[in-house]
Amino acid sequence: MGFFTRGAGLAPRFGTPPECPTERAEMEFVTTEEAAVQAPEGSALPITPLVAPGDRVLRGQAVASLRHAPGISLVSPITGTAAHVRLHPGRKLSEIVIYREQDGDAGAVRHDTAAAADDATDLRRLMQASGVWPLLRRRPFGGMPAAEEVPAAIVVMATDTRPGAPDPRRALAGREEDLGRGLAALGRLTDGPVVLCLPEGAEELLPTGVMPRLRPVIRGALHPQGASGICIHQLCPAAPEAPVWDMHAEDAAALGALLKKGVLEMSRLVRIGGAGLREGRSLRTHPGADLRQLTRRIVAPGGHVLLSGSPLDGRRVSWLGPRDRQITVLPEVPRRPPAHWLADALGHAPRGTPVIPTAALTQAFGAALPAAVFVRALGAGDEETALRLGLLSLLEEDVALADYVLGEGGQVMAQLRRILDRVQRETAA
Repeated sequence: MGFFTRGAGLAPRFGTPPECPTERAEMEFVTTEEAAVQAPEGSALPITPLVAPGDRVLRGQAVASLRHAPGISLVSPITGTAAHVRLHPGRKLSEIVIYREQDGDAGAVRHDTAAAADDATDLRRLMQASGVWPLLRRRPFGGMPAAEEVPAAIVVMATDTRPGAPDPRRALAGREEDLGRGLAALGRLTDGPVVLCLPEGAEELLPTGVMPRLRPVIRGALHPQGASGICIHQLCPAAPEAPVWDMHAEDAAALGALLKKGVLEMSRLVRIGGAGLREGRSLRTHPGADLRQLTRRIVAPGGHVLLSGSPLDGRRVSWLGPRDRQITVLPEVPRRPPAHWLADALGHAPRGTPVIPTAALTQAFGAALPAAVFVRALGAGDEETALRLGLLSLLEEDVALADYVLGEGGQVMAQLRRILDRVQRETAA
């Protein structure tokens, strides 16, 4: 096993009430009355809807396919009735909302997995048709991989160090066999290593069989040791000609269960936290779950903000994101009266705020790169320096802690995205 500066990083603290202590509450499975199918974060997907409002859909049924890759499907997380199909201009997916059947989540789509057990091409087709493919994320640039893309490596994250994240060991308890089967399947999609990032003391998650290209790596408990981009930067840097995929270990276990049973499991462990709650909670639910229903009985009185994701990088939305395993509830901050237009213009004028090298900023990148130089390059739009220091292995969530340490309110994440988009356009030209 490899060890990479496991003591580097920070432990940001955000106010949150304690969880309900009962075992039943923390492992309860909740199917929300409404659910949404959304595009993976970082993907603006032109799609072809496969259902119309009023159509009945089964759990795991394809409700849309990618226009330019019709073999890749987006599937329903619950059994119910399609209510709305909302598209952005260019027929890009906004959301497909599904109402749950009143008699429960009965019925699920089954897949023939016999051929996929031995053939990599059939495995790829199964993952694309069953809804597993959108759970993969590529670097550089983000989004899901292209249909025929072959990665230089695949990183499977069985650790998450973001504040308030659920412990992947709890999520994977009793699913070690499925995880091993999923890791073996992922190994057939690449000629490079399958890197399994684990927290210390989680060696029981390692497959018992021999996997020649499996590379277990122990990560530390401080953030961003469990951020996939920092792991990729240190272990197998991404490049346009050598893309690297990452996947959550719970999704790899779902792939393993799919190969055994023919049905894609939609269950994931989600932790609800934040200062806007009366009590915290951990539960099992499905992708696209309604955040309002999941938090309805535990929010504190008063206005609040719902985020899908952590306090560092969560997004203000109504549905649980395709890859998210956290819900953060924050008290709503009252809006101040608008300032005079001249004062507002002067306050937002370019100030060139200097980036001061500090120990906190270095630790915000897990001591994996020269933090101050990298953040300055992002702010200046210095593409060459940012590329040299590891830009292509990172996405917005990987620099969210630096944004928090600097008090930039999302500016570092936005600067990273601007340079990534520019490099992607130049690479495609």
